[in-house]
Amino acid sequence: MAIIKNTVAPIFVRADLLAICRDYYQLTKPKVVALLVLTAWVGMMLATPSPPSLVLMLLASTGIGLVSAAAAAFNHVLDQKIDAQMARTYMRPLPKGKLTNTQAVTFACALALSGFMLLLLAVNTLTAVLTLVGLFGYAVVYTLLLKRATPQNIVIGGLAGALPPVLGWTAITGSVSGEAVLLMMIVFTWTPPHFWALAIHRCNDYAKANIPMLPVTHGIEFTKTAILLYTLLLFLVCLLPYLIGMTGVLYLCASTYLNGKFIYHAWKLKFNAEADTAMNTFRFSIVHLMVLFLVLLVDHYAKWSFSELLQ
Repeated sequence: MAIIKNTVAPIFVRADLLAICRDYYQLTKPKVVALLVLTAWVGMMLATPSPPSLVLMLLASTGIGLVSAAAAAFNHVLDQKIDAQMARTYMRPLPKGKLTNTQAVTFACALALSGFMLLLLAVNTLTAVLTLVGLFGYAVVYTLLLKRATPQNIVIGGLAGALPPVLGWTAITGSVSGEAVLLMMIVFTWTPPHFWALAIHRCNDYAKANIPMLPVTHGIEFTKTAILLYTLLLFLVCLLPYLIGMTGVLYLCASTYLNGKFIYHAWKLKFNAEADTAMNTFRFSIVHLMVLFLVLLVDHYAKWSFSELLQ
């Protein structure tokens, strides 16, 4: 029996350790952070005509990712009472008691400090400071203040989530340019229709938690109209990189297609919605941003390669 106990005990220890690691990993909202790092990475690549230093990109991406993960962890701590009331979030580690507040806050602080110091020492001061500003904007200004105060929470607070392309740009150049701000404006304009589609799908949850999301305060039909108008605005904003000569025809075609499809989803949501239309719009919006930024990257290097051939 002693042999059996000695054999089984390490298995349970490993299982518990893996479960704890999964809980901490969930605090970081890995899918959201991955999308943020992608936009930052594209910002780095677009900052110079030729490919930047791979080492610098890895260091900057890691630092931005760590601070973004810290912001997500702080969000879990501040929103745990709300999360406990919502079907989408009640299984998160803090509402279920899998981690304590002290553990979550300590973890978030460790991520924030390590990411900030990495950016400060290995990248540049501007990127480190702006990344910290983004953390404060998301964890405090949006989560603690705006989310509970106004239906325009995601519009104003979306600025923090739109910052990564600028962080990527400054990581390589050490300065902010108009092109970097334009990349930020794309994400900033994309955020409201992306999030409001989810808010429509989860409207009852937000009402139950007393969170003034737009569908709760102004109604679902008003929110559908706002989504449609924002997708039209996004279409125009996404044309700007081509109009200022930042991108070429490849980006123009891809952007027109992606934004046209986003408008189609928004139009269907407004005028011919089915039970799953809001969630399908939300899911497509994620694909839209991811593919749009990848196309920005491909178009950039296609232009660079072509100009190299002409020389």
